[in-house]
Amino acid sequence: MKYTYEQLAGMIDHSLLHPALTDRELEDGCRLAVKYGVASVCIKPYAAKRAAELLAGSGVRVGCVIGFPHGNSCTESKRYETELACRDGAVEIDMVISVGKALSGDWDYVERDVKAVCDEAHRHEAKVKVIFENDYLDKGGAGLDGDNFKRKLCRICERAGADWVKTSTGFGFVKQPDGSYNYRGATAHDLELMRAACSPKVQIKAAGGVRDLDSLIRVRELGASRCGASATAAILDEYRRREAAGR
Repeated sequence: MKYTYEQLAGMIDHSLLHPALTDRELEDGCRLAVKYGVASVCIKPYAAKRAAELLAGSGVRVGCVIGFPHGNSCTESKRYETELACRDGAVEIDMVISVGKALSGDWDYVERDVKAVCDEAHRHEAKVKVIFENDYLDKGGAGLDGDNFKRKLCRICERAGADWVKTSTGFGFVKQPDGSYNYRGATAHDLELMRAACSPKVQIKAAGGVRDLDSLIRVRELGASRCGASATAAILDEYRRREAAGR
């Protein structure tokens, strides 16, 4: 295998974000994260304290979403939500930008919003991943095409103190012409664009649509250091199968 198990497992933020996730499923998910040795669990704010208890001493980090999934909370709410999450044991924060403000071209608002969360998280020695929700941004806005819009967001987030920029929430469903809703999540194009738009000090996280081992390897090779996934067991069990077969 080109990569070790530890290298690939160490990319995964095990996602426990389904709207109907029960307490039992949260606890089972934390135990699964420990069993597979992943980087972190990514959880909802109310669950941070319980996750920190379950993961204590395991090496698996507690990551918490902020302003999730649409980024519509006011800045002070996001900052305070971050403060509470860090107090409860979160050491990584995945915040969603204010998508509507970005598409309106209110760049100062977007930068202040991100900076408020980054400053609060860094005060607690936590790191921040800033979620763009690229499915909403492909057509661009504020006089910019989609690619240049995303490049600008990368520059703003880096200036505001982001440790990662992240493609998607995994819940950014866009209405289709037939009235149904769907999303693409992390794409090769966006990962390459975001990696090129940021300096080396800012990392890239893929999220949405990475459901098998080959996809995880692909996003790594495109420059992502982390990947949100709910199919963690299937991905890493496949690694062990290939390893055992000498592939």
